[in-house]
Amino acid sequence: MSEHPILVGFDGTDAAHRAVQFAGIRAEAEGCPIHIAYILEWSPYSFLSAQELEERHQRRSEELIRAEATLNPALEILKNKNINVTYEVRYGHSGELMCKIAKEKQATQIIIGRKGGSSLGARLLGSLALTLVQAAPLPVTVVP
Repeated sequence: MSEHPILVGFDGTDAAHRAVQFAGIRAEAEGCPIHIAYILEWSPYSFLSAQELEERHQRRSEELIRAEATLNPALEILKNKNINVTYEVRYGHSGELMCKIAKEKQATQIIIGRKGGSSLGARLLGSLALTLVQAAPLPVTVVP
């Protein structure tokens, strides 16, 4: 039994739901909690007018509400399991934040679902998966 969680990247896609299901099986077997991270891509490096900043704040609030609603099915998947589940929604670069959250939570592994992309590597794994496999400070499981 471990107090260190499995970190699951979630974005509401079918691939992410498969990752949550797989993480639930692993967490039950290992007796550890799950921490779900929903990352909203956002760059702080854009220059905006005062009006655009105000509009961005409103959009961010709406995005957070949608993210919470998108997380509900993932939480439902794990509801009937004897697993402690926590989650968070953050803004930023997915790969960097997943690594940062993994360190903060002292996660034992990262689990994400595989999605396709445009380049050959992204088609095989997905751009986030490719980033994490190369940069993550702990094991990464990519669920097909």
